[in-house]
Amino acid sequence: MREHLFGKTLKELNDLSVKLGLPSFTGRQLAEWLYKKEVSSFEEMTNLSLKARALLKENYETGIMSPTDVQVSVDGTKKYLFPALEGKFIETAYIPDGKRHTVCVSSQVGCKMGCLFCMTGKQGFQGDLSSGEILNQYRSIPEWRSITNLVYMGMGEPLDNLEEVLKSLEVLTSDWGFALSPRRITVSTIGITPAMLEFLNRSNAHLAVSLHTPFEEERRKLMPVQQVYPLKEVLKEIKSWDFGRQRRVSFEYILFKDFNDSASHVNELSRILQGIRCRINLIRFHPIPDTPLESPDELTINAFKDKLIAKGITTTIRASRGQDIWAACGLLSTKKLADK
Repeated sequence: MREHLFGKTLKELNDLSVKLGLPSFTGRQLAEWLYKKEVSSFEEMTNLSLKARALLKENYETGIMSPTDVQVSVDGTKKYLFPALEGKFIETAYIPDGKRHTVCVSSQVGCKMGCLFCMTGKQGFQGDLSSGEILNQYRSIPEWRSITNLVYMGMGEPLDNLEEVLKSLEVLTSDWGFALSPRRITVSTIGITPAMLEFLNRSNAHLAVSLHTPFEEERRKLMPVQQVYPLKEVLKEIKSWDFGRQRRVSFEYILFKDFNDSASHVNELSRILQGIRCRINLIRFHPIPDTPLESPDELTINAFKDKLIAKGITTTIRASRGQDIWAACGLLSTKKLADK
């Protein structure tokens, strides 16, 4: 298989142009075609010489690939399926909400982290996505021109694939790339502390941390990563970081019935998050096979939100979307694998 150009940085495109003996400005021309215009072949890059196009076609592929399947929800949410690696699949969600149009991209095929509540983790780890495979999920859906926000909250742990995620962020936010504001991009992590610090240093995108309980022992039951990167160390690093007024840190909190939805959880959240300018996003649990976890009722969810707000913590309940199309991440790709 020939190497893909989509997902490469301007420096990489310049370097390969030099390697092929093409003019120095060819790299920027390629970036223009790949990231600014809707092309899928070298033949369409009409301001490149015939020689350049022939050389590129002989040695490379564009790497822009269409999804193989789409599920459409009654609420307008769409879940796209893309092929990845050999015989595997990744999922991408498109979520329209008024003037806000969000795409949720995957960063890995499967996941190593083994969180109790996550269907992707039950697939096991299959491999990392390249920058191009991450970006292709944005560029190759029909709605890509209307996207206002992008979140790395799909399959996989983004900061376990740090270099390719950072590379994709460079393409997304550079003037020679898609020129998106980093304030429109959020990267989620379960709290891999060294990679989190690298991400904060080398990117201006927002950070979202999967929290799910303020108690260390409970978190260990949900998320094995707690044994390696304890929550108190993650929060210590966040408290020491200057986010400024424009950059945001938020905490994702899936509510589980009779597990993390009590008044003591509210009180402990208030204590451990003191001094952090943040938001908590409460999330209803989407049931997955073979887990004892359940979502609490709406009364409990709303009461939990109100108690957090009373403590001075900005709190929202994330709207449940796409429940009729295998909404929980990993369900659609797992089904597709089972059907093969």
